Amino acid sequence: MAVAITEVLERFGEIHSERLAENFGKHFIADPYRGYGPAMHTLLPELAKHPEYWKQLSPQLFEGRGSFGNGAAMRVAPVGAFFADDLDELVKQATMSAVITHSHPEGIAGAIAVAVAAALAWRHKTSPVSPHDFLQRICERTPMSEVRLGIVKALAFLENITVEQAASALGTGVRVSAQDTVPFCLWAAALHLNDYVEAMWATVTGLGDRDTTCAIVGGIVALSAGVESIPPSWVASREPISAHFLCASPDQN
Repeated sequence: MAVAITEVLERFGEIHSERLAENFGKHFIADPYRGYGPAMHTLLPELAKHPEYWKQLSPQLFEGRGSFGNGAAMRVAPVGAFFADDLDELVKQATMSAVITHSHPEGIAGAIAVAVAAALAWRHKTSPVSPHDFLQRICERTPMSEVRLGIVKALAFLENITVEQAASALGTGVRVSAQDTVPFCLWAAALHLNDYVEAMWATVTGLGDRDTTCAIVGGIVALSAGVESIPPSWVASREPISAHFLCASPDQN
């Protein structure tokens, strides 16, 4: 889904909601066995056929409450990178990238928080920022929510605490919710912005929904530590990204 977002950003220079909805659906149909949540197995095929109905379909999930899962946060790092120079626009675009599948305020807040973290990581690639200031600035941009309260809580766990203790207090995605996932991820990223390897090992040590937490932390830290910080053996063994790129549907730019 991060690939789908990247395609739309490259084509339109912003989140084009209908095209992104369609792109999400097309990627799902091309390869549906990638650990999508159960609700997405219902929503995404419909978006592939009727992307113009995303405003009606997304809020219908979970008995009309909308999804507050961690998927919107998991895929949003490219938005943070693309709009790193304009945090006001970034918040708007992160919101637009989330609501297509995660219309609940918590799901949106999680996406905003991770997008802001990614942008700040890029901005401080050559100018270090303290973990406290990093989390504080994310908190200031995150809407009032359980996600934001979790980030506030994370600010208290920056010293004299183990990964396991932080994970126990902040949550690591076991509940598959943004509020149970994002605060721990931001804590791990804040403490390892310049070390991709240590960031990944710290995140894995927290256990929980590790594919999601590592995707979130990796998307943030890669922007500050740089791709050169990723071990060559890891790069060599990864799944080829180019194989998953599809063309966004023709439309006016």
